[in-house]
Amino acid sequence: MTELEKLKHLLEHWIEHNDAHVRTYEEWAEKADTLGRPDLARVLGQIADETGKLDDLLKKAINII
Repeated sequence: MTELEKLKHLLEHWIEHNDAHVRTYEEWAEKADTLGRPDLARVLGQIADETGKLDDLLKKAINII
């Protein structure tokens, strides 16, 4: 396996890992909202959104390879 193949594999793994984090942040945003903390829920939602944007960059890197 070449270094670029390894990097592509890593990028694919990072996308999966990143997606899992997005789901966790969204779950906790919902919990925070349920606990009467909409302020915290909004911030966690923003974290989920920003983390999701990383997927686009990771996919872009894969396409470059």
